[in-house]
Amino acid sequence: MSQDPRYRLVSVTLDEASIGRAGTEQEHERAIAIYDLIESNQFIIPEHDGGPYTLTVSLITNKLVLEIKDQGGAPVIIHILSLTPFRRVIKDYFLICESYYNAIRSASPSQIEAMDMGRRGLHNEAAQLLIDRLEGKITVDFDTARRLFTLISSLHWKG
Repeated sequence: MSQDPRYRLVSVTLDEASIGRAGTEQEHERAIAIYDLIESNQFIIPEHDGGPYTLTVSLITNKLVLEIKDQGGAPVIIHILSLTPFRRVIKDYFLICESYYNAIRSASPSQIEAMDMGRRGLHNEAAQLLIDRLEGKITVDFDTARRLFTLISSLHWKG
């Protein structure tokens, strides 16, 4: 995948009208997810000359809307992605994260490590699912897909 700086996100915004405000912890998680995503990503729109790009994320019913523009604000593509295929992995991810954070207080190091491996495994599964669902529309590397999944999951986190 190209390291060309034109093929990256330079800005990610959440549409508050569709996503809404959240609690302090949830807003913090969202801000970290956005920061990490912008800090390091590869984001290619096939058959487009490149960005860099800006991304606005919104939710409409059970769909994720990815509105991509070039850095000058010109529309590039709007991609609507059903979140239904992510339901199970998001639910499992939250369950294992909750268990992991509870285990940190009382479990043995080997138990914590096993839970962390499970958490990372689910995160990797979700990243691959995202890559597959975006195929032909948006090309991202595995690390960018992981960061995008972190952002998607933060939109569902109840805190």
